[in-house]
This record gives sequence, structure tokens and C-alpha cells, in this order.
Amino acid sequence: MTSQPAPGPGPRARNRVFEGFRRAELLLADRRPLDALQALLPALESQPNDASVHLLAGRAYLDSAQLAKAEEAFCRVLELDPADHYARFALGKALQRQGRLGEAKGQLQMATVMDPRPEYQEALGEVRARIARITE
Repeated sequence: MTSQPAPGPGPRARNRVFEGFRRAELLLADRRPLDALQALLPALESQPNDASVHLLAGRAYLDSAQLAKAEEAFCRVLELDPADHYARFALGKALQRQGRLGEAKGQLQMATVMDPRPEYQEALGEVRARIARITE
């Protein structure tokens, strides 16, 4: 007799997770990061290896100034998807806000090389300028 694997979450549970994720996106767009995190909890618990869930959580943590948690979430995204240029950019911003300018510069440089968006280049320029002022 062989044992059957435990069934995964049913359609209702999957639907609740999806709805929570979409609600979190809307709440974050509405500048309500703490509410977004609450809505995202089921997805974080049930989808621990989903980079998009951690990316959204990282954005909410960053917007609510929970910088260590934002850093952790963006690092998790990069573990799951090292080529995610936005996660590198956002990690750089979290590090910058913590005053860890050298680390921020490295992440922002990588993001800019991966995708030279103006906002990435601007953030890198800001960090370089702050470093230059400190070392003068």
C-alpha cells in the first residue's frame, strides 16, 4: 500500500490567495502599505517560493519604512530570481535608506547595468553623490 500525497490547497483557498495578492497591489497603489501587508499574509504563508509575492511584500515594507524587512524580502526575491533588476534597485534603495551606501551602490550599479532605466540611474547618482560628500 502506498501513501497518497496530501492534496494541495483547493480552488477556494487558491482564489483567496490570489484575491489577497490583487487587493495588496491595490492597497499599495493607494499608499496603504500596512493594509497591503495584511492582505498579502495568506499569499506569503502559502507561496513561500513565489518571487512576485516577496517583491510585493518588499515594496510594502519599504513604503512603510520597515527597512530591514524590506531588505529581507528583496534578498529572498533575488535568491529566487537573481536576474530581477527591480529587486536589485529596490534593495539598493532599502540599503541607501539604512545608510549602507557602499552596499546600496553595488546593488544600484547592477540594476542599472541590467536595465538602464532613468530612475535606476538617478538613484545610483544620488548614492554616488552622498558617498562623495562623505569622503571629501
